[in-house]
Amino acid sequence: MPKAHRGKTLKAMPSKGRGTCPLCGSTRIKLLYDVTAEDGSGTTKVCKRCKSKKA
Repeated sequence: MPKAHRGKTLKAMPSKGRGTCPLCGSTRIKLLYDVTAEDGSGTTKVCKRCKSKKA
C-alpha cells in the first residue's frame, strides 16, 4: 500500500525544498539542512553533501 503523506512537508516548502546551495554552488538540489554560519549571524539551508562537510 502506498503511503498517503510521504513528502508532504517537502511539497509545502517553496520550490519543493530545492535551490542553489550557498556553500558548494550546486543548482536544483534539495536544501534541507540548517547549518550555523561561521560569523554566528544565523543559520542557512545547505545540501546533504555540505552538511556532512561541516560536521
